[in-house]
Amino acid sequence: MPTIKDVARKAGVSVGTVSRVLSKNETVKEPLKKRVTAAMEELNYKPNLAARALRTNSIEVIGLVVPDITNPFFAQLAKNIEMEAAKRGHSVMLANSHDDLEDERTQVSVLLDRSVCGVIVVATSDGGQSHKADVPIVSLDRRFGAYPLVATDHFDGSQKIADHLVGLGHRRIAYIAGPQSMEVARQRREGFVARIEALSTAEDPIRLEVREGQFDYDSGEEIGRTLLKDVPPGSRPTAIAAASDQQAIGVLRCARDLKLEVPKDLSVTGFDDITLASLVVPRLTTLRQPIERLAGAAVERIFARGAVAQDEAIGGEVIERESTAAI
Repeated sequence: MPTIKDVARKAGVSVGTVSRVLSKNETVKEPLKKRVTAAMEELNYKPNLAARALRTNSIEVIGLVVPDITNPFFAQLAKNIEMEAAKRGHSVMLANSHDDLEDERTQVSVLLDRSVCGVIVVATSDGGQSHKADVPIVSLDRRFGAYPLVATDHFDGSQKIADHLVGLGHRRIAYIAGPQSMEVARQRREGFVARIEALSTAEDPIRLEVREGQFDYDSGEEIGRTLLKDVPPGSRPTAIAAASDQQAIGVLRCARDLKLEVPKDLSVTGFDDITLASLVVPRLTTLRQPIERLAGAAVERIFARGAVAQDEAIGGEVIERESTAAI
């Protein structure tokens, strides 16, 4: 296994110079930095982060707190944050808050005590938490206290889904919202409802029914059943838009149990574009969140060290698959 001395010898510099490159010391000139970096790549040198942490009393790690890593969206988000951090020579320390505010507060405090270079938090709710920290804290996807937020433009994304369904001719539509205690759920609901109201006219009215649930499979299946079971074909919705892919997949499961064909009898849409959305049958039409861009923007703010204070909303796109059709 190559050592820091091997890198120094290969690059024709001192061990101290290699150490300064590894610690991102700005006194190292760019040509020299490139020479050392090329030597590290050629030798496939991997720095000993633990040893460096002991020497410098710091560790090149970004903290990440998510509500539930078993949620496919958060798992994909964590993977992309890890990849973005690795590009900058950093690792990620992951913690779960288990959708509990006290656990969330504890996990953030523990990460800050471990001298991470910043913490990214996907909040469990819209709580107004605040932590004393000498490193950046970034809200991702959901707002965490007063810290700057990087998120998908949920309002606009839901409007795009509404446009998609109305464009297919649907005029009896149901919307399954997420828990309204969360800003993200409120934005998705408000965007969808506002767009339907704007598109509905006296000459071409659109009937919209809104229900609220959790962002999970069981909630989608349960609410789907109340919307579809024992309802005459002329009265039941021809399309159900869900605020999450998990809800939408629950609706697909309910429709199958009720012998309804999707999309022949019912169109279904989700939001997120988790991996499972392209694997279920029929494959789910959904709003794709730009996970790679979200992860990149959040990690970039850690390295900006608080220089970017404003929120950032990134647009998503409708991914049309097999669960929606014209009527």
